[in-house]
Amino acid sequence: QVQLVESGGGLVQPGGSLRLSCAVSGGIFNFYTMAWHRQAPGKQRELVATITGGFSTNYADSVKGRFIISRDNAKRTVYLQMNSLNPEDTAVYYCNCRSTNSWGQGTQVTVSS
Repeated sequence: QVQLVESGGGLVQPGGSLRLSCAVSGGIFNFYTMAWHRQAPGKQRELVATITGGFSTNYADSVKGRFIISRDNAKRTVYLQMNSLNPEDTAVYYCNCRSTNSWGQGTQVTVSS
């Protein structure tokens, strides 16, 4: 059974940066396609970024050029580096293993002055 645990959320000022981490246990991590999603209050959950086992990445248009998804297979961890944050990035961020449809519990990111 694949389990995901996110960390790294918090409160940050506009223009600031945060790095989210997602530790993965179980399964064959190296081969999994992983993703970050987010859900803002009153909005549907949206896909933010994905990374394949071959390290190919894709991003939502709203975060291109600002967010970077990466993975460390030795640590079984996926990261989301978020730069130039703005209030519209405020949401609960969820880690997702697309290969097994497993989800983390979410971590809150709030961008506010």
